Amino acid sequence: MNRPPIKIVSGMPILGPFAENWANVQRFQAREDDIMINTYPKSGTTWMSEILDLVFNGGDTKKTARGAIYERVPFLEYAVPGMPTGTESLDPMKTRRLVKSHLPVELVPQSFWEKNCKVICVARNPKDVLVSYYHFYQMAIVHPDPGTFEEFFEGFMKGTIAFGSWSQHVKGWWKIRKQRNVLFLFYEDMLEDPKREIKKVLKFIEKDVPEDVLEKIRQHTTFKAMKENKMSNYSTTPSSVMNHDISPFMRKGVCGDWKNHLTVAQNEIFDAYLEREMSDTDLTFRFQE
Repeated sequence: MNRPPIKIVSGMPILGPFAENWANVQRFQAREDDIMINTYPKSGTTWMSEILDLVFNGGDTKKTARGAIYERVPFLEYAVPGMPTGTESLDPMKTRRLVKSHLPVELVPQSFWEKNCKVICVARNPKDVLVSYYHFYQMAIVHPDPGTFEEFFEGFMKGTIAFGSWSQHVKGWWKIRKQRNVLFLFYEDMLEDPKREIKKVLKFIEKDVPEDVLEKIRQHTTFKAMKENKMSNYSTTPSSVMNHDISPFMRKGVCGDWKNHLTVAQNEIFDAYLEREMSDTDLTFRFQE
């Protein structure tokens, strides 16, 4: 597949093939028991998806091995030639649906609000998001060529890369977290104490699991375990969509890798960008362990 250019839909930059299915995304009909996992890209989406699928399957790893993560938790906006779209995967599902999305608050299909669906939002510090997203852009062939790291760095701050502005995305979800059925979590907190954060998820979705099952879920969703699990590491994705020879989908999964990529000057520029962008919110992030 040639790298298709970014297109603009409803004011947001999105991958070219995704734009072709945009009308179906906007008219998607949510159900009351749907749970949306929403993040800006490269912020723990797959991690939370695997946790939730294990929770709803009682920690049974045989059941979660029934298919790749993108089949078990379809990506609402997904649309790539030769593969089912996210809406095509979600519509026929009979059981409770876990729905992955990177949409900002204002572009979530109205039916999710009408049905008062639960949304679990995970946010990650933007310096690590920037680095991880750059590597992902390189290996995910449905993205345009990211260019140099410096060029991607500029695009990230300007909000011209796929899914637009990081700051607008996280601020939007943070702002409505108490007005809507939203649980807002931080990637860095999940790294620090996974069990504590999984317990927050369990309380939010009104689900209890025994301590041994909780421990099993924690063990199965460590970065190492998921990186080695072909059902969660995206290695089953066609190479025409993701080229793991360029970079693995699951690369490091740590906090602070940005220090290995940003120059002193870039870090100063990024700090100034954050000071501007986050001046109107009390949302803050941790940038190192």
